Amino acid sequence: MISNSKFIKLKHYIVLIKGRNPKHFSDDSAQLPYLSMEYLRGKSIDVKYAVCQKDLVKVNQNDVLILWDGANAGEIMLSKEGYLSSTMAWIKPNESIISKSFLYYLLRSYESVLKDFSNGTTIPHLDPSILLHSPFFIPSLTFQSAIARFLDKKTSLIDKAIDIKQKQIALLKERRQIIIQQAVTRGLDQNVKMKDSGVEWIGEVPEGWEVVRLKNVAKIKYGLGQPPKEKPNGLPIIRATNVERGMIVEKGLIFVDPDDVPWERDPILKENDIIVVRSGAYTGDSAIVTEKYVGAIAGYDMVMTPRLINGPFLAISMLAPYVLYHQLYLLRMRAAQPHLNAEELGETLIVQPSLKCQVQIVEYIAIITQKNNKAISLKEKEIEKLKEYKATLINSAVTGKIKVC
Repeated sequence: MISNSKFIKLKHYIVLIKGRNPKHFSDDSAQLPYLSMEYLRGKSIDVKYAVCQKDLVKVNQNDVLILWDGANAGEIMLSKEGYLSSTMAWIKPNESIISKSFLYYLLRSYESVLKDFSNGTTIPHLDPSILLHSPFFIPSLTFQSAIARFLDKKTSLIDKAIDIKQKQIALLKERRQIIIQQAVTRGLDQNVKMKDSGVEWIGEVPEGWEVVRLKNVAKIKYGLGQPPKEKPNGLPIIRATNVERGMIVEKGLIFVDPDDVPWERDPILKENDIIVVRSGAYTGDSAIVTEKYVGAIAGYDMVMTPRLINGPFLAISMLAPYVLYHQLYLLRMRAAQPHLNAEELGETLIVQPSLKCQVQIVEYIAIITQKNNKAISLKEKEIEKLKEYKATLINSAVTGKIKVC
């Protein structure tokens, strides 16, 4: 324990001030920004400016905030200047006892506890009693400043290392996209004779390859309009939330009652069917149906059944930039709500080599993907270790387990 520390409960030395949502927004950057969770995390570039209202909660740069609602309720972060969202709360300390900078690190060391004790039937909410009534050892302001300066320096170096590794992961993903684009539009033979595809943004393709429309090589249909009743141990239904860049993911997977399925709609998924998201934020994303999900039910989205093309090759092509970015993403941006229909999907252009070449490309991409995923996995493990080290360092510093000055 740090000498001259006091054993206290935070309820006597902090005030929790919950944010409020503005009634009006403005495009005027002279107004203060609305501090949504996404904005504070740097995940949203769409800045909203709040029109000043008396009941809004204004916070300053580096005030200490806590996420009040949502899956990560209990998360501690530093603010920017602006008006606080209703999903956040400002933790305002008595700075004659606790400095803001020390409070931030103190609560970061306690963050996992705050998250664990969040509650709520559908949306988790912070239990403020855990924060207010838990005991903490608080050192003198001099020690607090020394600890905060030490952690500012050390965590900054760790964050820079994490940032470098995250950029390396982004480059690995970008490289894979480039390799896929090259393979599905130009093939694997560097010396093959090329011809003009007739499509400006596709460019040249190997002689013997064709540019065809999806409707000519695959059957396209819609999944169910309304989901059947849910039933534990029923049939899995694949929705947009289960589609993630070529793969079906189990997160959020639900099961439905077979007796409530409208079988006349032919909703059963077969191996090598390709699900294409038709609306919402994930519009245009797609995933191939593997053996594991044969017999599952198609949700609201579209289903392509390959007829005159290799299924895995088509699935790879659907995620290539010339299809995903140059066609599907442009189509989905026509309205405020992203949307794609079967007719538009059917008109999408696909570069089609011979079946033999398609199989060779699929095998090549599988090898590249395996190597790429392994490299990404290693980087992600390194990031996790750095994050664990950072958490341990913070905990050790605020509890006096390591000497900081």
